[in-house]
Amino acid sequence: MKLGNTDIDQKLAEVTGWTTDDHKWIVRKYRFASFMQGIEFVNKVARLAEAVNHHPMIAIDYKMVTLRLTSWHAGGLTDLDFESAAKFDQAFTDIAAGSGSPD
Repeated sequence: MKLGNTDIDQKLAEVTGWTTDDHKWIVRKYRFASFMQGIEFVNKVARLAEAVNHHPMIAIDYKMVTLRLTSWHAGGLTDLDFESAAKFDQAFTDIAAGSGSPD
């Protein structure tokens, strides 16, 4: 079910570093110590996304990876977007192990 703006704002407060793009997308950039660490992160994100059939837009710019989430079938953001964001954040923590930093 598509979330309203108030719900989106509340859920954004629960996922550090994510921003909203017109309440239609949530976006976060992750910076890694090396290119290969970023690629490892993208591979982990891909596995997590495939497991729940909910895939982010992914941009790789050398050591910076940007993720964008929305739920196309709902026409906006849903709980699944925020649940996925939390999983991706944990993947970042696991992979970066303190050597990368989210931007």
